[in-house]
Amino acid sequence: MITLNRSFQVARRVLALSAVLGMSVAIAHAQQADAPAINAQPTLNFQLPVSSAAPDFSSSAASNDSAAVSVADSKSPFDFLAVPGTQPPPRRSYGRPRYRGGNQNADGSDKYTFIAGVGFTIPTGDLSNELTPSYSVQVGGGRNFNKIFGVLAQFDWDNFGFQGSTLNNQEAIYNDLFGAGAVSGLDGTSHIWSLTLNPVINIPTSGSVGAYVVGGVGFYHKTANFMVSALVQGYDEFGYPIEYSGNESIDKYTSNAPGFNGGFGLTYKMSQFSNERFYAEVRYVYVDSQQKAGFTLANIDSATATSTNFYPANSNHSTYIPVKFGIRF
Repeated sequence: MITLNRSFQVARRVLALSAVLGMSVAIAHAQQADAPAINAQPTLNFQLPVSSAAPDFSSSAASNDSAAVSVADSKSPFDFLAVPGTQPPPRRSYGRPRYRGGNQNADGSDKYTFIAGVGFTIPTGDLSNELTPSYSVQVGGGRNFNKIFGVLAQFDWDNFGFQGSTLNNQEAIYNDLFGAGAVSGLDGTSHIWSLTLNPVINIPTSGSVGAYVVGGVGFYHKTANFMVSALVQGYDEFGYPIEYSGNESIDKYTSNAPGFNGGFGLTYKMSQFSNERFYAEVRYVYVDSQQKAGFTLANIDSATATSTNFYPANSNHSTYIPVKFGIRF
């Protein structure tokens, strides 16, 4: 009885193992039937979508942000396997963006400009017979309408000295009128200050060196001042009275007239990122003064002590050449 029971158990285990092996074989065949063939070639897709931009796209314009086409919406894929010559046109390239503020014109030039310079003044024509060269000062500002054309408002101070012959003749006139020895050691200065409006035309150039032509019209005020050395009463640092030698004005003349100028200049830019330029310019100035009646050595015999104009040359028309060096910014 015990032997039969053991045989039955062994048989049951053999049947169970056979069933498990059968099911494993069936599942393996099913999976093999669904799998792709071993020698099947994979399909590669080399097409990648690319972005495109609207023709009027500008990298510096905020309004063009909506013109960009997203990658997902692109209908022009870039195919690496396509035949050469069938590709879409390349994307447009753009230069360095330019940003313009309220102080710049449409072409990128500054709307406003200022100048400051110094130099010397050379009298010409009849003025050279009376005066000598001296220093000169110039300041101004104006409006640039573009890179080529602008207008400057300027103030110029052009100083002169007197020729030795001019001072000697003037001293002789005073001594003839007011008695010998009335005046000695005569000295003097002369100057012309002006307010002018000057159109400027910049000549297009490349690099750091530039050029321009300039002309203008305005108001000119001319002054001649004659002085003598004199003892002047004063006080020292402790409050005690002292005398010192100084120049005392004894005769002065002024003249007002319209005037014109014209010339050219050169500029030099230290850096391509800098707005400042050094300049050197030369102009020719004509002041249309009208000569006034007065007394000279030629007609001194008819003069009287009550006459008031003993230097009529100050009211003659004047021509001179100012040369200036300065900075534009």
